[in-house]
Amino acid sequence: MLIDAARSAGVVGIEMAFRPRPEFEYWQADVAFMSRDRWDRIPRAGHLEGAPDLVVEVLSPSNTAAEMLDRRNLCLGNGSREFWLVDIEHRQVEVSTPDGRSLTYRPGQSIPLFFAPESPLAVGSIFE
Repeated sequence: MLIDAARSAGVVGIEMAFRPRPEFEYWQADVAFMSRDRWDRIPRAGHLEGAPDLVVEVLSPSNTAAEMLDRRNLCLGNGSREFWLVDIEHRQVEVSTPDGRSLTYRPGQSIPLFFAPESPLAVGSIFE
């Protein structure tokens, strides 16, 4: 769904590798979006330095609240415009931004996409 919405605005990837800070090892986002400009600046033999524009993490039983909070803060502090936490069990998506705001979206609502304002994402479709 994000790939269709992104079109030429950027690249959507699954298990996208990135290095949020120079002193960290590489991480992988469950799903991520990178603007075309940022994507084109990644060295051919390297990975993204900093966090993708959008990081989507799917909550699993092995994730702790502290781990997800740390991941969110580190991504938002190092390049991400949004951090999404998808909770399959509760069928909701928490969208956080660098200014400290978080909104929770549920089925019947749509998440506006900063990279495709004409194509909001219906939350219900995520869980179908």
